Amino acid sequence: MIFGQLMAAAVLIASGQAAPQTPAQTPDTSRLEDVVVQGERLADRVETFVDDINAPPVHRGPARWRREVCVGVANLRPDAAQIVVDRVSAVAVRAGLEAGEPGCSPNVLIVAAEDGDAMARGLVERSPIAFRPVYSGGARSSEQLEAFLTAPAPVRWWHVSVPVGRETGEIAVRIPGYGAPKIRGVNSRIQTATRNDLLRAFIIVDLDEAAGASFQQLGDYIGMVAMAQIDADAETGAYDTVLNLFEPGHVVDGVTDWDMSYLSALYGAELNRRLASDQAGEIASTMFRDQRRQQNETPSEP
Repeated sequence: MIFGQLMAAAVLIASGQAAPQTPAQTPDTSRLEDVVVQGERLADRVETFVDDINAPPVHRGPARWRREVCVGVANLRPDAAQIVVDRVSAVAVRAGLEAGEPGCSPNVLIVAAEDGDAMARGLVERSPIAFRPVYSGGARSSEQLEAFLTAPAPVRWWHVSVPVGRETGEIAVRIPGYGAPKIRGVNSRIQTATRNDLLRAFIIVDLDEAAGASFQQLGDYIGMVAMAQIDADAETGAYDTVLNLFEPGHVVDGVTDWDMSYLSALYGAELNRRLASDQAGEIASTMFRDQRRQQNETPSEP
């Protein structure tokens, strides 16, 4: 219901704007994989990456989509929109999720706009509760929402999540007007009986700012930031990641093995620790094991 209303609002805000095909990137710099980073242990490298990009609401652990991701796109031509939907859905499937069938109810809303600031502000003003729900810990702070509204970026994103019982999937946070939540399972000093599920993600693409990327590249980039709560201000230049798509001096074809290692770790880690920092540590440990396995499987140079 919320996404249907906001998708209609996005079309009205855009006022029939055109969405021209964007050319592929053609920078003349070396690929990141050609650069050898010396003196940094793999474990430290993985841990730093996870710490830098992981951005859940304060006092909450990382949130994940539970099963299915359904992608909706507004203000792009049908052929371009289909490319983006397919690429985002492919990232979701590779992360271990299911892609929604045609006609599903979107939980990832991608909106193209000629003016990203105006589109973001218009959507938030139309339905502020959709972005900052009435319960605690469902989204990042009001200051971060303001940054979302004014971000000078080709792509901006906003996630909404909810704590639920680990055993039942029932909402585990007090919502005004409803009874107290009932949580099954045992909380301890180490483990928690709840988990954080993503409810919806808003992605706004500023067409002028994103004009250097193809729709295939754009779809992979959105796939990464839609599947995980990524810090938009994270410094990722030292890593082989699609998050560098709009960074000068980087050639990015699409989502990378490093990206998928992170997403696989996010969706494969247990995440049952009480402290959010410990949950991030679980992701880093899982990603490290995957990276080490990949290194061991890679044939050495003769």
